[in-house]
Amino acid sequence: MSVFARILDPANRADPYPLFDELRRTPVARQEDGTYVVSTYREIVELLHDPRVSSDRRNLRVPDESPDPAPSFIGLDPPEHDRLRALTMRHFGPPHSPRLIDGLRPAMLEVTTRLIDGLADRRQADLVDEVAYPLPVAMICRILGVPEADEPRFHAWADRIIDTLGPGEHDRAERERERQAIADQLRGYLGELVERRRARPGDDLLSGLITQGGMEQREVVATAVLLLIAGHETTINLIANGMLTFLRDPALLDRLRADPGLIVPAVEELLRYEPPVQLISSRVALEDIEVAGVTIPAGSPIVLALAAGSRDPAHVADPGTFDPCRPGNEHLGFGGGVHYCFGAPLARLEAQIVLTELIRRLRAPRLAADPPPYRPSPILRGPRHLLVDYDGVEPVSS
Repeated sequence: MSVFARILDPANRADPYPLFDELRRTPVARQEDGTYVVSTYREIVELLHDPRVSSDRRNLRVPDESPDPAPSFIGLDPPEHDRLRALTMRHFGPPHSPRLIDGLRPAMLEVTTRLIDGLADRRQADLVDEVAYPLPVAMICRILGVPEADEPRFHAWADRIIDTLGPGEHDRAERERERQAIADQLRGYLGELVERRRARPGDDLLSGLITQGGMEQREVVATAVLLLIAGHETTINLIANGMLTFLRDPALLDRLRADPGLIVPAVEELLRYEPPVQLISSRVALEDIEVAGVTIPAGSPIVLALAAGSRDPAHVADPGTFDPCRPGNEHLGFGGGVHYCFGAPLARLEAQIVLTELIRRLRAPRLAADPPPYRPSPILRGPRHLLVDYDGVEPVSS
C-alpha cells in the first residue's frame, strides 16, 4: 500500500500523523488512480489560492458518473460560488449580520450548562454523544430554523453522507450514487421546510434566503444541506479532539483550568495539531500546474492534505508538540482562499465555550479508553465515542 492508502485505512485513524510525516517526504505524490496528493504547507497554501484549481468536479478529465444535480457553493467556482456565498453570508455574519454569532453566546452557554448538568448523577459519560454532538446541532438548527424535534432525522442523514465522502477515484462512482440517494432524502425534507417558511417566514437564515431573493429554490435547499452538515459535523470533531488532547496531558488540563482565557489560543492550536478536517479531496486542475517540480495535468483530481501541511516542520517549529501559546499560529484548520470555512467563527466559539465548561466543571476527568474508537471518515476525523470517567460535576455557580 502507498503511504496515502495507509492514511485512508481506518486501521490508522487513531494516529495518522507518522504517516503524514512520511507523506511530506514527497510533497506531490501521484496515486495509482491518477490523484495528486499535496502535503506540504507552502504548496497547499499556493493551491488554495490558485485560480487554476477548481472545486467543481465537472472539470475532471473523466467527470463523475453521477454528478450532484444541485451542488452547493462549496462545489462551485467563482463567479457562481461568490454569488451564492455572498447571499448566504448576508444572513450569517459580517457585514450584514455582524452580531449573529456572538449573539448566540448566551444560548450556547445555556445548552452547554444543561448538557453538563445531565452528567452529574453518574461517574462516566460519552462526551461525544452527550455534549460534543448536541450543542452544535442545536445551534445550527436554531440558525437555520430547523425544528428541534427533527434534529435526530437530519443527523442520521448527515452521518451517512459523511461516511461516503473520501479521496480517491477507484470507488467514487459507487460512493457518489450512495451519497446522492441519501442527499435526496435530506433535500426532500428541506424542500418541504422551505415551502413552510415561504408561507410563514421567521427570523431564521432559511427564511432570509427565501424572502430576500437572489436564490432559486434548488440553491436554497443545496445551501441548507451544506450548512446543516458542515455546521455541526466538524465542530463535533473539534470538541472531541480537544478533550482527548487535554485529557492525555494532565499538566495542560491543569493549566487551562487555572487560566480559562488560554482556551482561545488553545482552540487555534487544536485546529493545527488535531484538525477536524484532515483532507480536501474535491479539487481539480483546470490546466497543467507545476507544483514542487511535479506537473499536475489538466483535469486531474487533487487532494490537499491539510493535516500534513499544518504539521510541516518547514512551516512550524516542533510541530508534534501541542503548544497553546504558539506564536503566529498560521494553520490550515479552516482551509483557505475563496473556500475558507464559512462557519469558522461559529465553530471557534462553540469549541471555546464547551471545552471551557468541561474543563471547569468535570472533577478529575480521565479517559476510560485510549485510543477511543474513531469514525471511519479519513476527511472528517474524530472519535465516534469518547468515554470519560470523572468524580463528579461542579455546580454552575462554583
